[in-house]
Amino acid sequence: MLPAIDALPRFRLFEGPSPFHRLERLEAALGGRTELWVKREDLLPLAFGGNKLRNLEFLVGAAVAQGADSLVTSGRRWSNHCRLTAAAGARAGLAVHLVLSGPPAPGAGHQALPNPGRTLDELLGATVVQLPTANRAARDAAVAGLVAGLRRDGRSPYVIPVGGTGLPGAAGQVLAGLELLDQAVARGAMPDAVVAPSATGGTQAGLLAGLRAGGSTAAVVGVLVACPDGELRPAIEATLAALAPLTGMAIPPAEIELDGSALGDGYGRPTAAAHAATELLARTEGLLVDPIYTAKALAALIAGVRSGRWDGRRVAFWHAGGTPGLFEPLDGTNGPGSHDDPAALAGPGGAGA
Repeated sequence: MLPAIDALPRFRLFEGPSPFHRLERLEAALGGRTELWVKREDLLPLAFGGNKLRNLEFLVGAAVAQGADSLVTSGRRWSNHCRLTAAAGARAGLAVHLVLSGPPAPGAGHQALPNPGRTLDELLGATVVQLPTANRAARDAAVAGLVAGLRRDGRSPYVIPVGGTGLPGAAGQVLAGLELLDQAVARGAMPDAVVAPSATGGTQAGLLAGLRAGGSTAAVVGVLVACPDGELRPAIEATLAALAPLTGMAIPPAEIELDGSALGDGYGRPTAAAHAATELLARTEGLLVDPIYTAKALAALIAGVRSGRWDGRRVAFWHAGGTPGLFEPLDGTNGPGSHDDPAALAGPGGAGA
């Protein structure tokens, strides 16, 4: 359907769609007032899954097309994107270097708590630089220094932005939106709305573009999990603008729906509502969500159902992955202002997040 996306370099990381199925017991627990479905991006096949594999097919494809021999990216210690970049690099035979912005897991020295995210990154073969700070300028400087060192050593690094979004990565999320529509038509379950966690905005932008390209008018509600509306909205607008030549559609900013009700005290800080939502989904459907991204989106979805926002309608929950985050030690050091800045990173040509 989209020749401009088909023409992009792509390195296949999975075959077939992620599952799409109904959440009947969760529906019943919420009073049966909204029909609920889930798109299981957490079941994509590499390294505990996650929707960032869709971005990485195009990012790794671009890296290979440019003759790169290594991938460089950054994120927090629990980053779904960083873990999956390590897995994608292993699959493609590319070295992976990660800059994880801080703070490290609570504790110091022999008292430090286990850091599951970094453990998995290194198990997958990535070289990890762990920063003691979440300062964005320090993170960007560390990435720049790492890239310069690799080039001095004769390597050819390809730099992937935080979250792997913008172009070409967001093209993968456009295809995800089209995939959802195919499944919805086959099941007779066209959603009225899709609810997804929105951290750097690329998933939300790509899904919205994909749904519109496929002829759907469904709302895409991005639940803020990392930063306020004022920071994220410009990033989504920029990514949508960058996608327009690939989809042939210009999507007005008015179609960007953001829900800040579940953000709480900021990125990486769990909330009581997210914990309750996690328990409800686990005990009705046997499904797990992580406290950093998907649990907050789920909490907003549940609150919306209980408020009557979607009475008599069909809503799809976008389970973006990140399940290893369930095992991350979280403490008060993960606070407001420590998130990545999508507004500063958004833009075409791989510069967006």
